Amino acid sequence: MLNELRFTGLITEREVIRYTPAGLPIVNAILQHSSQQIEAGIARLTEFEIAAVAAGEISGRFSGAPLGGTYEFSGFLARRSRNSKSLVFHIIDFRAA
Repeated sequence: MLNELRFTGLITEREVIRYTPAGLPIVNAILQHSSQQIEAGIARLTEFEIAAVAAGEISGRFSGAPLGGTYEFSGFLARRSRNSKSLVFHIIDFRAA
């Protein structure tokens, strides 16, 4: 099954780095996107905010990225927790846009 998401966005909020009981570094954040997309031949303004998490090695680089900076993010979507219906974007990689 394919579960891959790529978009350009801003880091609007970011928590300080924390560690799981297993010692894995994690950073939670809110990302914001705004663009114009074509749907059925009509231009449509697309805006959203999404909860995001950077875990492991990438968390250090992500925690040092400037707030408000524009980046191209790639990753996947997963439930916030086992019983949750809300989604979180898991950041696999990002780079300045």
